[in-house]
Amino acid sequence: MKITPGPTRYSSTHARDISSTFLLLITPGIEKIILKNTNLEGSQKYEENWNNMDETDLCGYVGLLRIAGMYRSSGEVTYSLWDAESGRAIFCATMPLKIFHTSSRILRFDNRESRPARRVTDKLAVIREVWDKWVERLPYLYNPGPEVTVDEQLVPFKGRCPFWQYMPSKPAKYGIKVWVACDAKSSYAWNMQMYMGKLPRGIPEKNQGMRVVLDLTVGLREHNVTCHNFFTFYELDHQLLKRKMTMVGTVRKNKPELPHALLSIRGRAVFSSKFAFTPTTTLVSYLPKRNKNVSLLSTLHKTAEISDREDRKPDIILDYNCNKGSVDNLDKVIGMYNCRRMTAR
Repeated sequence: MKITPGPTRYSSTHARDISSTFLLLITPGIEKIILKNTNLEGSQKYEENWNNMDETDLCGYVGLLRIAGMYRSSGEVTYSLWDAESGRAIFCATMPLKIFHTSSRILRFDNRESRPARRVTDKLAVIREVWDKWVERLPYLYNPGPEVTVDEQLVPFKGRCPFWQYMPSKPAKYGIKVWVACDAKSSYAWNMQMYMGKLPRGIPEKNQGMRVVLDLTVGLREHNVTCHNFFTFYELDHQLLKRKMTMVGTVRKNKPELPHALLSIRGRAVFSSKFAFTPTTTLVSYLPKRNKNVSLLSTLHKTAEISDREDRKPDIILDYNCNKGSVDNLDKVIGMYNCRRMTAR
């Protein structure tokens, strides 16, 4: 790779302290959008009694939200944070509780009057402009390494939303699903795309996984993409090769490109592997245990290399296992976990 992985020159020179680093993502342009729509909402609701929110007010409000998160006060009653005896002095010193409640009710990211027309074609109309500007900033701040992972992330949420998802395999189970392209080493989210349910009129999208990978990797070159079987298509590896990129991914057993010899497990020993090759693609079938067959596709590997480990896993599987968990690790680094239900042993 010709580009050095890690923070870009722009982010390295502009990240001087906590405040300047925060503004790399929440830019003055995003603040202007929020202030414009918040003041419009406030003037319509409170008329002459509304005092316009400025940059200082917005920074103070957002700062209190961040401090409350740092103190893990999401389940705490708001007025207790402002309590003279049991509260924290920084909340009272920043703004009165009444102003905080007013800001929470009035804060807007779009023009509510024009929203119905926009929501006809865009379910994300409420926050579309801010979301697009935020996602646009991500590639400017970090250069991913040679390994990139594409996977789904569930942001916990149980509020009103027309496209929230129920995913029982995720810890939160309910939330908003986001497609993410992460640097496999650092788990930096280089690109993101929100999933908003089915297309208009309930038409299911064909080859959605392939489309997501191609969308999220626009701008990358000479990288390897790791993804699970929802995203892996035989056609996808050809599309990525045209962009000078390779891929490694698990393959569902109902894919027509899988030859019968790889699907058959009769008579095969545990820890055995079978390979199939085309000029650009390698397929492998591995038996981790009796009656279980795992298939992977790779355009990165060209030979039938098998490790000398006891389980004799192919190099394709070892590379996949090494890079597949970066989005899951992203959930860990941005989430909070409590130990209230843990018992001593």
